[in-house]
Amino acid sequence: MAVIHRTTLSPSKLELLTAWLPTQPWYEGAGRRPELTRAGGFRLDDPRGEVGIDFMVVTDVSGDRPVSYHVPLTYRGAPLEEADHALIGTPEHGVLGQRWVYDGAHDPVLVAQLHALIQGDAEPQAQSVSHTPDPTVVASFTGASVPGPIRLTAVTEAPHATDIVVDALNGSADGAGSGRLTMRVTRVLRSGETDVEGTRGHVTAGWRLPDETEVRGVYVVVMDAPR
Repeated sequence: MAVIHRTTLSPSKLELLTAWLPTQPWYEGAGRRPELTRAGGFRLDDPRGEVGIDFMVVTDVSGDRPVSYHVPLTYRGAPLEEADHALIGTPEHGVLGQRWVYDGAHDPVLVAQLHALIQGDAEPQAQSVSHTPDPTVVASFTGASVPGPIRLTAVTEAPHATDIVVDALNGSADGAGSGRLTMRVTRVLRSGETDVEGTRGHVTAGWRLPDETEVRGVYVVVMDAPR
């Protein structure tokens, strides 16, 4: 299970995201510098123990109303090949040394574990406590299961979301896909929005508003991807 180190990260996650968020198409504060606070999220474990996986929520209070953003992150001890476009920064960790922080929607390790979570094969972990499952994170999938392993085939931006297309492999020699899904990662969270009708699956979880009110919403929805 994920080990949370009580140490420094320089620059901090909030400092990294303050610079990165305004470059994203779904950022709602165009022309404005974010003022971010940590608002919640959860973690998943990398079965190999090499990559940190963090589904982080930050709230921007720079505008007339607070806006909460969902930013899946991965933390690596070396660069991810062919992923410079997804690099958020390279901070120094007080225990682990230099880390490469990526937008996790482009990281195959995070994508595989998100797929496993939705299929019921991975357990969400508390964001800030080591070795502690988080039962408040709810994942479901309807219909026939789409087992792994999976292949990340495309990442595209949608309004207020990022679409991750994956192919489930059937284990044949030619690697032909036995199922294709779109996992739509909600980027701009709306409290109380839990409508997942017409989808194949979803992940819902909570976060805190600036006044400390606890709310819930949809982090991810799953749909059949067009072929």
